[in-house]
Amino acid sequence: MGTDLLVYLGGLALLDTLSPTIIGVTLFLILTDNKNLTSRLFSYLFTVVILYFSLGIVMMLGLNYIIETFSNIFQNKIFSWIIFIIGMFLFVASFFIPTNKKSNIPKPKTHSIFSIVFIGITTFLIEAGTALPYFAAIGLLTTNDIPFYQWLPIIAIYNIIMILPAILIFLGYKLFGKWINSTLVNLRNKISNSSNSALSWIMCIVGLILIFNTIDYL
Repeated sequence: MGTDLLVYLGGLALLDTLSPTIIGVTLFLILTDNKNLTSRLFSYLFTVVILYFSLGIVMMLGLNYIIETFSNIFQNKIFSWIIFIIGMFLFVASFFIPTNKKSNIPKPKTHSIFSIVFIGITTFLIEAGTALPYFAAIGLLTTNDIPFYQWLPIIAIYNIIMILPAILIFLGYKLFGKWINSTLVNLRNKISNSSNSALSWIMCIVGLILIFNTIDYL
C-alpha cells in the first residue's frame, strides 16, 4: 500500500470530521445535559461508529466479491473509470448545492440511553446516504486491491478519526467548562445554518481526490 493512498485516505477521514450532524448532536448534548453527559455522548458516538464500521465491512466485502466474480469482464481499469467519472460528477455538482438555512440535526426526545442510541441510528441513516468521503475511501481501497488484514484496521481507524472532533469538544468542555459555553453555542448555531455549505465543500474535495487518485490508471 503506497504512501499516496494513505495520504488520500487520511484526507478523506479528515473531511468526514466535518460531519455537521455528529458535531451538532454533540454540542446539543453538552449544552443541555451536564448530569449524564459522558454516558449519553459516548453511547451516541459508539452507536455511530459501530454502524459506520459495519457498513464499511459490508461494502468492502460486497465490492471485492463483485470484482472477483466478474474479473474477466470488469477489469480494474473499468472500475477506475467509474471512480473517475464519479469524481468528476461530484466536483461539478458541488457548485450547484443550494443554500439551505433549515437545520436537519436530530435531537433526543428524552434523557434515556435508548433515546441516545436511537439518535445515533438516525444520524447514521441521515448521513450514510451522503457519506461521500467514506464511500470514496471504500472505493479507493477496493480499486487498489488492499488485502483484508490491511483494510479492516484502516476502516476502524477511519471511523475513530471521524468522531475525534466530538471527543475533543467534549474534553474541551470538561477542561474549560462555562468559559467556552458561549463559543459552543455560536458553533452550534453556525453548524445548523451551514450544513449545505459544508456538503458543497466536501463534494468538491472528494471529487478532486477521486480524480487525482484514478487518473494514472485510466
